Amino acid sequence: MQRYWNLVQENRPIRSFPQNKNRRSNVKDRKMIETRNGTPQPVSGRKHTDVQTELFLEELYDVIEADDVCCQTDAFLDRPPTPLFVPAKTGVDAETQILPNDLFDFDMEVKPILEVLVGKVMEQAVLEVSEEEELANIREQQLQLEEVREADLLEVQRLEERERRYRKEKERRIAQHREFQVQKEDLVSKISARTFAKVYVEPLVPTVYEYLYDQGYFYDVIEHNIESNFLPWLMESVCKELEFEKQARALLDTMIREVVTDIKQSCGNSTEHSTEDSHEEIGENVEKTNDSKSENA
Repeated sequence: MQRYWNLVQENRPIRSFPQNKNRRSNVKDRKMIETRNGTPQPVSGRKHTDVQTELFLEELYDVIEADDVCCQTDAFLDRPPTPLFVPAKTGVDAETQILPNDLFDFDMEVKPILEVLVGKVMEQAVLEVSEEEELANIREQQLQLEEVREADLLEVQRLEERERRYRKEKERRIAQHREFQVQKEDLVSKISARTFAKVYVEPLVPTVYEYLYDQGYFYDVIEHNIESNFLPWLMESVCKELEFEKQARALLDTMIREVVTDIKQSCGNSTEHSTEDSHEEIGENVEKTNDSKSENA
């Protein structure tokens, strides 16, 4: 320290170092460059342009040295055995040594060391106890935070479940309302159709009934039975009776005609006039009889 103090208090000149000389020369060169006249400014309307004055292509005479190099890898070595696991140390090693024939004063040399060791041990114990208490407090705070987090999660789940129920109930209500609207529209359309049909068909019912009655779709059962069963049978029976009566009349006319013919032939010409008169009377009587029978029929 005394040597450095002497250098500080030295009044004699000290030779400068070489780097200071180089620094002064650099400053001088820089000033010379700054004060040197440069290219004059261009006239108005023109500007300076950098021009390449060197050759664009240069021939390279350098010969590139090349050399072939190869390498070969060795065969794979066997995998060494896995070393045993040795847990890392958790404490700091400390040791002390007393050499043989080493003379010392116990009270002066050992007691401070023991005090330091005991102090360090106590300090370390206090630190460990403080660390354990801090870790216990941290664990307790962590448990409290976990409980708060669990409570928050339960609350979130409860709110989500309530929101899901509300949303489901809302969707159900919306679907129910839509279904009610559809049913209402169907009911309104049915009522409108029924009312329109009633108003439109009500005047047509009597006309349709009359038309159907005229066409024979509505009839009295007894009248229909009489018209369909009794009257055809009656007409058939009457026709049979009339046919039988007609045949009887034809037979009677034939018999009368034969009788008249026989009488004509038997009476001769003498009684021709009287016979004709009698025949005419008989024919008139027969015709009257037939007319009376037909009227009765």
